[in-house]
Amino acid sequence: MWSKVDKYIKKHNLLNSNDLHIVALSGGADSVALLLLLDEMGYSIHAAHCNFHLRGAESDRDEAFCESLCAERNIPFHRVHFDTHTYAELHKVSIEMAARELRYKWFEQLREDIGAADICVAHHRDDSVETMLLNLVRGTGLRGLCGIRPRNGHILRPLLCVSRAEIEAYLIEKGQQYVTDSTNLEADVQRNKIRLQVLPLLKTLNPAVADNIYRTAENLLEAQALIDGIVDVYKDCNSLDLRELEKYGSSKYIVFEWLKKYGFNGSQVQQITSAETGSIFHSPLGYDLLVDRDRLMVEPAFISQKPWAIPEEGTFILDERRRFSVRKAPVYISQDPDKATVDASKVVFPLTLRRVENGDWMIPYGMKGRKLLSNLMTDRKMSLFEKRKQLVVVDAQGGIVWLVGIRTDQRVAVSDNTETVLELFISERSS
Repeated sequence: MWSKVDKYIKKHNLLNSNDLHIVALSGGADSVALLLLLDEMGYSIHAAHCNFHLRGAESDRDEAFCESLCAERNIPFHRVHFDTHTYAELHKVSIEMAARELRYKWFEQLREDIGAADICVAHHRDDSVETMLLNLVRGTGLRGLCGIRPRNGHILRPLLCVSRAEIEAYLIEKGQQYVTDSTNLEADVQRNKIRLQVLPLLKTLNPAVADNIYRTAENLLEAQALIDGIVDVYKDCNSLDLRELEKYGSSKYIVFEWLKKYGFNGSQVQQITSAETGSIFHSPLGYDLLVDRDRLMVEPAFISQKPWAIPEEGTFILDERRRFSVRKAPVYISQDPDKATVDASKVVFPLTLRRVENGDWMIPYGMKGRKLLSNLMTDRKMSLFEKRKQLVVVDAQGGIVWLVGIRTDQRVAVSDNTETVLELFISERSS
């Protein structure tokens, strides 16, 4: 087993012989085996033990055992005591979740305090198999069928390559004692039911079922790595072209992985991938998603904006990035889409800068008839996201002066009789 674990550590590049590593030591067979193996391999380790005070004298027995074991092997020992029941009540979580949160928060704090590179925990192959089966029962995607990964941030799992039986055989061979958590023998939680009831039943169908499930998880992990590589290509994009994803055969899972960081869940992705163009979905993290033909677009949730009053010529701050300027100038016609020039005599102050509203219309420059701004924007193939952010300048008489960045109104256009133009433009604020 020593050789098997050593190869696994090197295969996944888990441990560096020059670093300090924390071993999460409960006193059970798995963590004791992990402590002994890493110590024998020559790694620099410290042990960390949590007393959750959930099993009375048994919890104190485990702590004393761990302290004694570390003293025998001259391994620095760290301990912490938790009032787990109180934590669970205050945070409205289960005892299991409370213990998990307390444990990993303390491990990370200890890692920073002593300058350790990582925290090694004793999950083994059977734990990974149980996790895969639990996720399958609850409903999961590909990632959930990959079992437990060898590395998750600073958490390392060097024993995932060996079974519980191998661990126990190793400890028997070493003549090493360990403690047993009596709650692990009770089929009162889902994982214990998988361990004590489901897996034994599956073994009657195939004695090698745990090995087979583990190998399947390893194969799925390879598939997940390939998908992660694809998703990485798009991770910094705020839009996704579904036609481009057709080369991968299916886009749904890639869409799910891409949207996960924005807070969209699996059921939403099912709806998104079959939604009609123009559909908008909202995530709990404050993002909107737009289905725009064959493209998915994501941006922060839409926030209504009060109109800006422009009482006279000058420069006005719109927000932390932009400013709006109005000024008179000699007669000319702007060719810059970001700057409008209109006949100053035909525009009545105060002006209002606002977003487009339903029913807004104008007579576009160069045309004779009126046209709804919504149709004008559709003609330009603007997305719904672009439409809802589009700005217009309206004068005191209620007429559209400028569809910002797109077109001025024919009624205020510069003509041969114009004596002074009014320049309107939005620019970036200087830092």
